[in-house]
Amino acid sequence: MASGGGRLLAVSDLHVGMADNKPVTESLRPYTDEDWLIVAGDVAEVFADIEWALRLLADRFARVIWTPGNHELWTPKGDPLQLRGAARYERLVELCRSLGVLTPEDPYARWQGSEGDVVIAPLFLLYDYTFTAPGTRTKEESLARAHETGVVCTDEYLLHPDPYPAVDDWCRERVAVTRERLDALGTDTPLVLASHWPLLREPTNIMWYPEFAQWCGTELTADWHTRYPVAAAVYGHLHIPRTTHHDGVRFEEVSVGYPREWRRRGHPRGLLRQILPAPKGD
Repeated sequence: MASGGGRLLAVSDLHVGMADNKPVTESLRPYTDEDWLIVAGDVAEVFADIEWALRLLADRFARVIWTPGNHELWTPKGDPLQLRGAARYERLVELCRSLGVLTPEDPYARWQGSEGDVVIAPLFLLYDYTFTAPGTRTKEESLARAHETGVVCTDEYLLHPDPYPAVDDWCRERVAVTRERLDALGTDTPLVLASHWPLLREPTNIMWYPEFAQWCGTELTADWHTRYPVAAAVYGHLHIPRTTHHDGVRFEEVSVGYPREWRRRGHPRGLLRQILPAPKGD
């Protein structure tokens, strides 16, 4: 439990496997000894790089809370760890626990801030192709449109759903398990929901390539920000860092992104986004 003097910060999409992103990650430091950090996925692809980054951050912040992105779940040919699907995720959870990093499989942490207690829930949800490409209605049609336009996520080749038949089957199982946990919490304490993928489709509407949205979440979570007492929703994946509000709930996209992206736009909101206490104006 935080003592109330620190900040709850968040970042995602560090992609430390890219040489220019490693110094960016090395520069991340807390403001106080009591600061907590949410890492909302896509730390890296290779297991050793993920371990390096999470160890670095766990040594600096009072608490680190991680949830996987699609890149951590890839099985690249050059990675000595050739586990696939759920087995790879389980190995990542083991790594985090050895570092003292909280995961979606651990009890949710309670943050005691100046504005009261908040429960921080890291969510591992995946996607199920229900954010279909424009003009399509089914997964099959949407995937066909993506292949026609050449906008196909690398997940289709490197993210294996084993032992599930397909990623959308894995997604539905993750949503069901997570919803059961959230329902059990009740409505007494505000929540910070942290997921790599956005909880609803609206944040994807700004993307240059709308066909990519099908790899960005699931319609099954579209009402979670109103179903539960959500103080803020944290996500990444889109590489479009910004603050938006949906039904009065603050959504924070907290990604660093690829070097070609952050060189162009810079880091106008800073590398670490403050989630709590809520910044003035948000």
